[in-house]
Amino acid sequence: MKKFNLLTLVAALLLSVSASAQIQKGNVLVGGDLANLNLGLDNSKRVSFDIMPKAAWFVQDNLALGGYVRFGIDGAKNSATTTRYGIGALGRYYAGPEMEVVKHGRFFGEVNVGVGGVNVSDGGGKTNGLDLGFGPGFAYFITPNVGLETLLKYQGVIGFGSATTQNALNLSFGFQIYLPGQATANRIKSGR
Repeated sequence: MKKFNLLTLVAALLLSVSASAQIQKGNVLVGGDLANLNLGLDNSKRVSFDIMPKAAWFVQDNLALGGYVRFGIDGAKNSATTTRYGIGALGRYYAGPEMEVVKHGRFFGEVNVGVGGVNVSDGGGKTNGLDLGFGPGFAYFITPNVGLETLLKYQGVIGFGSATTQNALNLSFGFQIYLPGQATANRIKSGR
């Protein structure tokens, strides 16, 4: 019976949170972004992708702070391989109320800072040091707790190696889950 009550509570939490409640203070964002996806089917067999898992906590309404990990690879048969990595802190701010034109959509800005690098094999450029990124994005909430996102982000590495800087402008697509924090769960339990 306790298992049924727990499942009922989780279902109620996921279904009863309003479309703007997911970005309230105390809630948690967990998910990731995928960029630069290329699975070559020609003779070169090029493979390229970037993945950036992230987790953040809403320290106030519309403002989340957390961390990220970034890994990317770009390579082909008989050519140099580029690896990209990073780990650090991120911040995200959601602007304004829900949009009337696109129900359940919100614009946001995201920044990250950490340690990272871009390294090219076979004598290519290598840069390791400060990992920086910033850019605008748009989240569309397909349910009150699940968002599909797109993010146009400048990503750069400043540091040391054979090149002092390496940078790129990436268009990524993401999938985020917005989990209610303890305060939200308590409000739902008490019926407020």
